[in-house]
Amino acid sequence: MTLPLSGETLAAELTTLYPALGALNSTELNALTAHPIPAGTTLFDVSQPCQGFPLVVEGEVKVLRRSAEGRSLVLYRVVAGDICLVSSASLFGHTTMTATGVATLPTRLSLIPPDTFFRWLEHAAFRESVLGLYAERMAELALLIDAVAFQRLDQRLAGLLVGHGRDITTTHQALADELGTVREIVTRLLHRFEGEGWISLAREHVRILDSAALRACANGLAV
Repeated sequence: MTLPLSGETLAAELTTLYPALGALNSTELNALTAHPIPAGTTLFDVSQPCQGFPLVVEGEVKVLRRSAEGRSLVLYRVVAGDICLVSSASLFGHTTMTATGVATLPTRLSLIPPDTFFRWLEHAAFRESVLGLYAERMAELALLIDAVAFQRLDQRLAGLLVGHGRDITTTHQALADELGTVREIVTRLLHRFEGEGWISLAREHVRILDSAALRACANGLAV
C-alpha cells in the first residue's frame, strides 16, 4: 500500500514541483500531508463546496463536465506541477464547484485549506505563480472552446490521436468522453480512419500508421 507523504520529504517534492512554495513558511510546508488516492476516485463534483487548493505530487486528475443525458467533456487534466482551474475559481469566487474531478491514475495530492491558501496569496511569489498558472489554464480552456465550437469532430479526433504517440491504449468510450460526444460516432470515425489506412484498430488499442495524414485532417486540410 502506498503510504502518505509528509514532513520534509513532501515539502522538498512540493517545492520542486511548485518552486514558489519555497518562499513560504517551512513549518507550514512540513506540516502538509499528501494522501494516496486510488484511480477512479471522484475528488469533487458539481455544486459541492471547494475543500481546498489541491497540489498534485504524482498521478493525474481529469476535470470534466457532464450533461443531463450522461455525456461528458474533459476540460483539462491536472498532473504534478499544475493547478486546478475549477478549484482556484471556486476559492477566488467563494462559490461551489462547477465541474467534476476524477483521479485517472493512482494519485497523491496535498489539499491546502482555504484559509491557508489565502494567507499564502499574501506572498508575491506564490500569488504570481498561481495567477500565472491560472492564466495558462484559461488559455487552454479557450482553445478547447474554439475546437468544440468551430472544428468538425473528425478534426478533433484526429488531433487527439496524434497527440498521444504511435500506440494508444484506450477505448472508444474514453475517446468519446474526451471529445464530449457519444461512442457510436467515435467508432464510426475510427473505422473511417482505418479504412483510409491512417490507423489500425484492435481491442482497446489504436496504432497510428500515418501521422501526417491525421495531422492534416486535424488542421482541416484535404488528404
